[in-house]
Amino acid sequence: MSKDEISIPMILKIERGVTAHIGDYLRDAGLTQVVLLLGNGLTEMFGETVFESFANAGVTVLHHQEMDTVDFGDITDLAFSLPNKTQAVIGMGGGKVIDAAKYIGYILRIPFISVPTSSSSDGFSSSSASLTVDGHRKSVPAKMAYGILVDTDVIKSAPVKFLHSGVGDMVAKISSTYDWQHEEDMGYDEVNDFAFMIAKKAVNSFVRTPFESIEDDLFLKELLDSLAMSGVANEIAGSSAPTSGSEHMISHALDSFLEHPQLHGIQVGISTYIMCKITDHRWKRVDTVFTKTGFWDYCATLDLKAEDFSKAIDMAPSMKPHRHTYLHEEKYRELAKELLTTDEKLKAILH
Repeated sequence: MSKDEISIPMILKIERGVTAHIGDYLRDAGLTQVVLLLGNGLTEMFGETVFESFANAGVTVLHHQEMDTVDFGDITDLAFSLPNKTQAVIGMGGGKVIDAAKYIGYILRIPFISVPTSSSSDGFSSSSASLTVDGHRKSVPAKMAYGILVDTDVIKSAPVKFLHSGVGDMVAKISSTYDWQHEEDMGYDEVNDFAFMIAKKAVNSFVRTPFESIEDDLFLKELLDSLAMSGVANEIAGSSAPTSGSEHMISHALDSFLEHPQLHGIQVGISTYIMCKITDHRWKRVDTVFTKTGFWDYCATLDLKAEDFSKAIDMAPSMKPHRHTYLHEEKYRELAKELLTTDEKLKAILH
């Protein structure tokens, strides 16, 4: 594939009841010899439905296992032990198993089918994987999903914290696109207008969705559609710039020193509010979404410390030294740290 070409999912189903029809979608795409990787405990939860759908569609599962590792060595060992006739690798579960399947698809040059069971981030649609390399988490190139299959009934059954995490990761596109534009304005990068538009449209569609409950079918579908669009924006840009800016760097920094980091989207969501407030960019919209969805209320139940966020803000530029976001400028780091102890929303959740 040339640098002027992009990959987009050829199969995209985000609706109720998808799990029972996975086999049909694969057969229709000509993928009848597959490997299935599942998250811990998911064989018991969904295995019967999935295997029945495969059998009914004439899809052969050459190998299946539960997987709870993102160790680079474990994943590559598994990849090269799979049967040569494997036509696709399916990752069903949370971030770990999807990253593992995604990377296996990448190194074997076969389609990767993403079947997320929670809405905690846009990882199910991105073309990078977070793996453990020599004991450290590292983002590595991987494969854009050939298929994204999301059962909204399954998403709804996951613990609500994953929904809050997905909300945080989706709203982050408000600050990440603003950061990217800042990089271009400062002469450090060139914005891809189409990728920028996709990322903006994704978040705007989501934040304007009317809902009574975050478990409403329309809300879930809008959240998942928008998270999927975010992955496509990154693919078009050839980087994560459209969907990952200062707010993600704060989260990566927290991950690097906290013994028990919070869910990615929780950390990113709080950091998004911080960045939008100090740059005076749509922070009222962010606050409204977080208030109405219960994101702030959930954050208040966690043991979040202002000093951890302060340390992460100082560390943030070192997470992506090749970039030039707002946090790469000392003025904004100082404003962000000051906000931690002066803003009423943040004082309510940070101790």
